Amino acid sequence: MPSQGKLGLIAGNGKFPFLILDAAREQGFEVVVAAIREEALPEIESSGAASVHWLSLGELSKLIETFKSEGVHRTIMAGQVKHKQIFSSIKPDWRLAKLLLSLGTRNTDALLGAVAKVLGDEGILLEDSTSLLAPLLAQRGVLTERAPTDQEKKNIYYGRALARHLAHYDIGQTVVVAETACVAVEAMEGTDATLERAGQLMRSLAGDASTLSRALTVVKIAKPNQDMRFDVPVIGLKTVELMRSAGATCLALDAGKCLLLDGNLIAQTANDAKITILAD
Repeated sequence: MPSQGKLGLIAGNGKFPFLILDAAREQGFEVVVAAIREEALPEIESSGAASVHWLSLGELSKLIETFKSEGVHRTIMAGQVKHKQIFSSIKPDWRLAKLLLSLGTRNTDALLGAVAKVLGDEGILLEDSTSLLAPLLAQRGVLTERAPTDQEKKNIYYGRALARHLAHYDIGQTVVVAETACVAVEAMEGTDATLERAGQLMRSLAGDASTLSRALTVVKIAKPNQDMRFDVPVIGLKTVELMRSAGATCLALDAGKCLLLDGNLIAQTANDAKITILAD
C-alpha cells in the first residue's frame, strides 16, 4: 500500500489508541505517537509506531514541537484522559497555563476544544477520532440476543431525557437508573467509577425491605453536537463486567456515536451476563 504520510496520535489510556494505530498503519500511515505519561500504557512503545514520544499532560508546547519536528500536520486524539487528572497535580507549561486562564468554563469540551484550536493555529489539524474505526461504531438496533423489557424501556426513556439535559453542562454522559429513579450520574470520576458507585449504593439498600429494584439500566449518550475529535463515548468488555458486578441488566447507547472497542466480544459477553444492549 502506498504511504499516506505521517499521522500523529495523542495517546491516552486504554485500548482505543492501539486500535487507531493498527487501523492507521493498515491504511498506509506512518504513525507518530505522543504518549501522555500520566495515562498511556507502556505497551505503546512496542505497538509498531514509527516513533513514540512521552510527554506530560501539561506540556502543550512540547506536543507542538514534537509534531513539528516529526513533520506531522494531522493528528488524532484517542484514549481516556481522566477528567480529574486534567485538573489535578499536572504542571502546565506557559502555553497551557495561558489557555486555562482564557477559558470561561473549565469543562472537557472547553479545554480540549481550545487545545484543538491551538494545534490548528500551529498547522496541526485534529481529526475525527473515529474516522479510522467506523466498523466499531454502535449500529442502530438491539445488539444482543435479548431485547429490553418494558421496565428497561421505561428506564431508557427516563435516563436518556435526564442525560441529554445534563449533557448541556458537560456532565451526565452516563446515568444509572432503577425503576425510573436516578441512582448515579457521571461527573469527573468517569464511567467505570460511576458504575461501581451505583453498585455499592444498591448493595447498601436494606435487604428485601427495599422498594427499589436492584436491576439497573445504564444509559450512555453522546453530548449535544458531540465533537467526534475527542471525548467520544466508548464501551469495552470492562464496562460489561462492571455492569454485571453492579447488577445492571440493560445498556442503552447512541447509535453511530459510541465506539464498541472490543467489537462482537462485547455482545457475546453481555449475552453471557444476560445483559441487553440497545443502540438508538
